[in-house]
Parts: sequence; structure tokens; C-alpha cells
Amino acid sequence: MYGLIGKMKAKPNQRDALIAILLDGIHAMPGCLSYIVASDPADADAIWITEVWDSELSHKASLALPQVKDAIARARPVIAGFDSHVVTAPVGGHGLGL
Repeated sequence: MYGLIGKMKAKPNQRDALIAILLDGIHAMPGCLSYIVASDPADADAIWITEVWDSELSHKASLALPQVKDAIARARPVIAGFDSHVVTAPVGGHGLGL
């Protein structure tokens, strides 16, 4: 399995808009086992995205999906920047169907 955990910063007062964009169109991403978007309670402009994929190849292929390309294009104007980004190797857990 292939995992990613990343912290993204929205422009001031745009976090809810960014979250809505990231949650729209996340269905039908082949190989995606889990995609979680969470607000950061300590930072009003920050969000955390936690992803689990069956493989790194599936994640890379998802970037070519029309709905993902559209979400990226719509999100760009409200993204202030990217903070942390970590690649993980998930081994199991609740919700992964393992």
C-alpha cells in the first residue's frame, strides 16, 4: 500500500471553500482505499489530507482523472501553500477493508 499525509494552507477565510473542492469528485478513483480531508483545529487556514492507495502507481494515475484535474484547477486560486508532506507505507487499519 501507498500512503500520503499532507498539510495544506488555504488563503485566509477560504478553508471551507478548499475543503468543499477537495471533497467534490473524489468518488471513482481506482485504487483509492481512503481519502480523508480534515480541518486543523489549531490553524484556521490549514487542512490535513490523509490518503491510502493500493499502490503508488494508482495514486499517480489518479492525477490524470478528469475530476481530479478539475479539482486541482478549481483549488489553485484558494491555496496559499503546502506545508508538510509525508509518504507512508500503511499496513492496515479500520476502514481499509483488509
